[in-house]
Amino acid sequence: MLQRWLFFLLLPLLLAACERHHPSVPRPAPSVYFWRTTLSLDGCERDFLRHYRVKKMYVRFFDVALDADARPMPVATLQFAQSLPDGLEVVPVVFITEPCLRHAPKDFATKVAKRVLQMVETHGVRGVREIQIDCDWTGRSQAAYFDFLEKMREHLRESGVGLSATIRLHQLSMTPPPVDYGVLMLYNTADPTHPTGRNPILDHRDVRPYERYLSTYDLPLCAAYPDFRWNRLVGEGRFKGFLYDANLSDSTLFLPLNDRTYLVRQSRYVSTYVGSTAQSDVHLHVGDTIFVHESEPQEIFAVKARLSRLRPELHRQVILYPLDRRNIVRHKPANYRHIFHP
Repeated sequence: MLQRWLFFLLLPLLLAACERHHPSVPRPAPSVYFWRTTLSLDGCERDFLRHYRVKKMYVRFFDVALDADARPMPVATLQFAQSLPDGLEVVPVVFITEPCLRHAPKDFATKVAKRVLQMVETHGVRGVREIQIDCDWTGRSQAAYFDFLEKMREHLRESGVGLSATIRLHQLSMTPPPVDYGVLMLYNTADPTHPTGRNPILDHRDVRPYERYLSTYDLPLCAAYPDFRWNRLVGEGRFKGFLYDANLSDSTLFLPLNDRTYLVRQSRYVSTYVGSTAQSDVHLHVGDTIFVHESEPQEIFAVKARLSRLRPELHRQVILYPLDRRNIVRHKPANYRHIFHP
């Protein structure tokens, strides 16, 4: 009888000892991604950083893509037009396309690390304690990617700099990369090129298939949520492109069906832009459909609540992607407070 009582008394302690606990992200704080090619913040963006006490900014420094000779080369390098606010920890981010991993030279990791550290020194960027790599790697590129990360981590260790990486939902089912922690990307959860009206920015139905991997994923994680808008053009049964700066209030060109769907009324070519960079023109046909997608706060709240039950420390740090005045003015302050804090 005494043994049975002792068993039931000790059972909660035994269960607690068996429960999986994951270490958290180093120095967690409300954070944002900055993903433009010119580093310049307007008054609204600076006020946002102050008001929500944002202490970390993940800043895209450059991309790496293959040139015409299939060599990995830096592109879209960040131009420093301003200095960043004092007291802000800066995390340089490098986006690497997957094909680069198959054509990378032996010193690829060293070159990337040196270029980032040189930019940090040249532009007097203070508070850099880590570098982050963003790459949509798959099973076929995993070995090359992990080797790249190991070499980069070894090089950065000499400078006392850590290494983190983005983690896409499909990568949760794979071996974690050799980094200090990962940022789980809870945006672009579906393929935007599918010619449907479903929101590809964030939909809880697209997250759920990967939830079963979250509690056992053996890497410290934090979460990144979306704060942006897409105008997707669909016609002739296919995705035709993004209309980033389309004036949908132009009734001569667009017919509103509701506040999220428009039909094209006239055929013409329109220029599209990403930031200040011109992209290829898109041809609008009469009858094409434009779906307007936004990051919906209620969808973020629902996903956040569900994932917090599966992995509580996931939201000790939350990152918004990206910092941009056009997004800030769309939401109420209460929404941002709910997103940033547990």
